[in-house]
Amino acid sequence: MDMYFLLPMISTSFIVISAVLVGIGWVLIIRGKREAHQTAMIAGAVAALLFFVIYMSRTIFVGNTAWGGDPEMEIFYRIFLIFHIVLATVAAVFGISTLVLGFKKKFKTHRRWGRFTSMIWFSSAITGVIVYVLLYLLYPGGHTRPVWEVILGV
Repeated sequence: MDMYFLLPMISTSFIVISAVLVGIGWVLIIRGKREAHQTAMIAGAVAALLFFVIYMSRTIFVGNTAWGGDPEMEIFYRIFLIFHIVLATVAAVFGISTLVLGFKKKFKTHRRWGRFTSMIWFSSAITGVIVYVLLYLLYPGGHTRPVWEVILGV
């Protein structure tokens, strides 16, 4: 397995781990275990950050994988991908905001936002896994060139 397939698998694994940790954190706070909840949520944020670092590093240094499926299905894939990207961006903004509210001990607002944020987070993780499955398992696409080769012509 080369880095074209290994890095996406690793980054997708981190976002799944992040979603699982958010779910665990949710259960912990329902049971009244604030410190354990905080630990789980911080670990979930770290896993999400690791996803982001790996994803962006891969995008910058390796490039992105092109759609490898039926050309007639590509428009549906692209619409789904755009939906996922918007959802993931919203999830990240709300996730950071919800964490900040928790650290500032604004628990009433944190609680209200947390319910909404976690649902977006789970949805983003699920759609991210679907994108991974489409691009690397069901319809493997071709390799792309690193961004610097495209920009600099090297």
